[in-house]
Amino acid sequence: MGDYVSEDTTSAEGGLEDFLNSGDRSLDVLFGSQSGNAEGLASKIVKVAKSYGLQGNVHDMDGFDFNSLSSKKRVIIVCSTWGEGEQPDNAEDLWKFANSSAATRLEGTHFAVCALGDTSYELFCESGKEWDGLFEKLGATRIVERIDCDVDYDAPASEWTLQALPALAAVDSTGQFFEHMVEDIVQYASGSSAGAGGEDGFTVPVIEAESIQVEISIFRFDPSDNATGRDSWACAMPGHLSVLDALRAIKEGHDGSLAFRDGNDDDPTTVVSVNGRLLFPGRVRIDSIVTSRGDSLRLRIDPIPGSEVIRDLIVDHWALERKRESSKPWMVAATREGIQTPQAVFGSMGQSTALRIHSLADYDSAPLLHSSSDAVPYANGFLGPAVLASTWARRNDPRTAPERAAELDSILGSSNGIKAETDLAPIFRRDGYSKSVPEGLLEARTSAIENDSFNGKLGKHVWWYCWTVKSSGKVNDTVLYRQVLGPIGLLGNLFSGVTARMVLGFTRTGGNVLNNLLGMVAPPAGIGKMPRQFNSSVVNHHQVVAIYNEMDGRF
Repeated sequence: MGDYVSEDTTSAEGGLEDFLNSGDRSLDVLFGSQSGNAEGLASKIVKVAKSYGLQGNVHDMDGFDFNSLSSKKRVIIVCSTWGEGEQPDNAEDLWKFANSSAATRLEGTHFAVCALGDTSYELFCESGKEWDGLFEKLGATRIVERIDCDVDYDAPASEWTLQALPALAAVDSTGQFFEHMVEDIVQYASGSSAGAGGEDGFTVPVIEAESIQVEISIFRFDPSDNATGRDSWACAMPGHLSVLDALRAIKEGHDGSLAFRDGNDDDPTTVVSVNGRLLFPGRVRIDSIVTSRGDSLRLRIDPIPGSEVIRDLIVDHWALERKRESSKPWMVAATREGIQTPQAVFGSMGQSTALRIHSLADYDSAPLLHSSSDAVPYANGFLGPAVLASTWARRNDPRTAPERAAELDSILGSSNGIKAETDLAPIFRRDGYSKSVPEGLLEARTSAIENDSFNGKLGKHVWWYCWTVKSSGKVNDTVLYRQVLGPIGLLGNLFSGVTARMVLGFTRTGGNVLNNLLGMVAPPAGIGKMPRQFNSSVVNHHQVVAIYNEMDGRF
């Protein structure tokens, strides 16, 4: 980790707690995020930083003053990679300035970098690597090694955070690092340095937090005059209050006309969108969800997407119920073997089968799962993931009659069924249910395409895709560009502008036209900003693997 002071003659002679509570204890966490993952992770890091005596501040890279970093002692960069190794949209301007002659040196800054990426792309975590190298070039001191996280970043990022924070906490207000104190700070944060109290040797932990100044912006809709807008309040509230408690406080003390569903913490209909995250407002503390812009903490509260707004944050769930009814969720049972018991005859079922059926539709809230789909807000007839997850579970239930199974296949394969779901990634990312739910939806889509003999646009796409991958064992965009779309699709691109953009090299950020020399050998696939998946391993593409798990015998 470099050359650091390790002698005991430090400014911490007054004790560890004095060291952690004196002088400048600020930690600045900058995030570069395209989809919100890096922003969410930055907020989590700041929350954990409190345990290490650090005062964390989250900064959006967009609009941030880079030269202010020269006065910072502790900095963490959390940055995702967009497209072909590009900086996220909100980080582009800062990255350009940081590489200019106007950028100041950072000799007094200690830093750590957490990079987010996807191993299915050739330039894995490239943006984070670039920030890591730039900070070192500008004279900053790397406190711990950079971590490069794949799409499942939660566990490795959490482990890395537990290494980075105590090291940064051992940097004093003058910018001097006391390496010998790191282990003591780890023990302090874990609570092992403080003895248990009370007659029975146990002290109930304090869960209350200090008040924070937060700007709360809430979506408003008045059906009487069909007017929409937003109202904002600057409030001082204890950080441990839930979002639901914050709404109650605003209704009681500021605006009695504010409308929202006020149920218990686990009420599946009492759901909202907070800073872009779909959640139960009674379960989430405001200090764990706030975002920082400049010196202010913000909460942006909206109704969940994909449902008709009745008033303010209240949405109509009846449309979802009608879709559920259209899928005929009732049981039509087949004749099967049973077991004679003193009470009656009961059907038998293996434990693993019962567990699978339960897990396929085991989600916390139908409205939340429904609204987590990117397709729901734009396709009124689409049944949505909640209805389709339950339908797929019923389809896999061995108690379902064969004629009923055929009806369920018809529902899943219809124009409003699972093939209308454009992207399962947002459903995979949301918490609140096991991965069996989105994995079941992926299985349902695969089954629907197979039952339809690969007809239609989606089916043909999968057919060509599978044949391409089967022939080479690799995901190769040079081949995919010509074959996945098929001859007709390739011709259609001449008129849609896709081919023109690739041939002429129009790029999203004005980057280089040629990705690499492959563009000179096999145009037009190598020209422009095509995804860099040239000859990447199939194992890195989970949807490809899932398709083959279901359909390999067909090819």
